[in-house]
Amino acid sequence: MAEESDRPGVAVVTGAASGLGAAVAGALAAAGWRVAGFDLRPSPATALGVEVDVTDAAAVAAAVDRVERELGAVGALVTAAGVYEMRPVEEIDDARWSRMMAVNLSGTANACAAVVPRMVARGRGGVVTISSDLGVGGSQGDAHYAASKGAIVGFTRALAVEVEGTGVAVNTVAPGAADTPMLDAGSPWRAADFLATLPVQRLVAPGEIAAAARFLLEAGPAVSGQVLSPNAGATI
Repeated sequence: MAEESDRPGVAVVTGAASGLGAAVAGALAAAGWRVAGFDLRPSPATALGVEVDVTDAAAVAAAVDRVERELGAVGALVTAAGVYEMRPVEEIDDARWSRMMAVNLSGTANACAAVVPRMVARGRGGVVTISSDLGVGGSQGDAHYAASKGAIVGFTRALAVEVEGTGVAVNTVAPGAADTPMLDAGSPWRAADFLATLPVQRLVAPGEIAAAARFLLEAGPAVSGQVLSPNAGATI
């Protein structure tokens, strides 16, 4: 029988209302975690849904306070909230750049800043950020998105070093193009000629990304600062 401290506890998942966040929240709930979902919309499949803007650091901190009051100490964090668009670099104005960085990068940092010190104080916890293989390899028309996701990889590795030896692990999942509503029907990532280049001939399933996140959370503090990239074989 597992020790009480080894059993799943409370997990916060940002972006839990849909897409990858919903898949992660569902996978963790199925594994026994009590999941709190942070999103601008309701997260009905979670034990506690908190409507919060991840770009607002104070609001995120208050949301974490609420989770710990109502569900208990947060032992896991997955930062899945994000936005995506394709745009040639000359069309990326200040507003588009700022929104991409605010949601993807600052949203990740705000959640970590609210949760990680609590984990460090308790001597255990796991964080999984969601970056992208585009943040490593880049792609045409994705400069601002790739910049935000590449920054998440750097942020994650730096945070892993910062908390080294505390019992807290920090890793990132950098998926390839995933079969979520974020990619509309006309997306070039859904085109037959792109899918034909992938060994598995399809987009990454959200459940596969969720499984990668769960694996990293369950691996413990010996696995930290790592990038796991379920990408349908796009990059090997």
